[in-house]
Amino acid sequence: MNMENEISLLIIYTGGTIGMIKNPETGSLRPFNFEGIYDQIPELKRFHYHLEFRCFKPIIDSSDMSPAHWIKLAEIIEENYEAFDGFVVLHGSDTMAYTASALSFMLENLNKPVVFTGSQLPLGVLRTDGRENFITAIELAAATEDDTPLIPEVCIYFENQLTRANRTIKYNAENFNAFVSPNFPVLADVGVYIKYNRHHILKPNFKKLKVHKNMDNRVTILKLFPGITKEVMEGILGLPGLQAVVLETFGSGNALTEDWFLDTIERAIGRGLHIVNITQCAAGAVEQGKYDTSLKLKTMGVISGEDMTTEAALTKIMYLLGEKLPPEKFRAIMNLSLRGEITVH
Repeated sequence: MNMENEISLLIIYTGGTIGMIKNPETGSLRPFNFEGIYDQIPELKRFHYHLEFRCFKPIIDSSDMSPAHWIKLAEIIEENYEAFDGFVVLHGSDTMAYTASALSFMLENLNKPVVFTGSQLPLGVLRTDGRENFITAIELAAATEDDTPLIPEVCIYFENQLTRANRTIKYNAENFNAFVSPNFPVLADVGVYIKYNRHHILKPNFKKLKVHKNMDNRVTILKLFPGITKEVMEGILGLPGLQAVVLETFGSGNALTEDWFLDTIERAIGRGLHIVNITQCAAGAVEQGKYDTSLKLKTMGVISGEDMTTEAALTKIMYLLGEKLPPEKFRAIMNLSLRGEITVH
């Protein structure tokens, strides 16, 4: 906090629709100058918060987001962690769930809010959803109880719902309610009042922030489908340098039972490849061994992804590969809930 004891927030604009306004001369969209934010959204003055802004240079379309940009974002938070009470990240919606999930793993012992938000329509458009998303994200990031942040974790706010970052997926490209948390309750419902679901929010541990910056992206996603061929399987699992695969299976973790498929999986694991089983379904969990079609995967050493989203599984794998763990420890930690990404029964 600053000398006046007012809440101090850092707003980080990475790029994306929310930060665009229409050029009055050409009608095309251009990046918004956040130095004029109080003219664009005068309601912000009523918060009496100290707001500072940091923009990526150049700004990044979310389709171009990469682990290098995640590291840059983590470094900005690390460098400013002690100076601010919370952080709001403005980000394109298309890959927001990936970036926010990655940050949840990279920021160990996080005790302050990191709230991601964006919009489906640009801030400079009359009917934009960005204004409400932005204003509410700021209010959420500033929320405290007994001088302790109410939301000490990485989360996503979009269209009246605050969700845990590594539980969230983008499921709608057109509606304002673009995101959903299929396997975990929302952290807050925003209407006339903000209703915090406190028993679902991670508790602060008051330990020193530790930022992990070694994200290893030698991983891929392999989605099974009826008719997938041996050549496709061998080509993907045999990619030079590949360290891990998110295997998107059917239903509760089921896959083909043909010998060629199982042999390909077994040989890949024998070469040291980590294979993590994630369901293709938007909601639900992998239960390896529930049916015969997944029992053999479990026996061969395929790692159950439980009820993780694909985004969380992928970024968690990158984080763990970057830690250069022994295979046994990697497997064990993949099944542990590090940042609330897995439901613990």
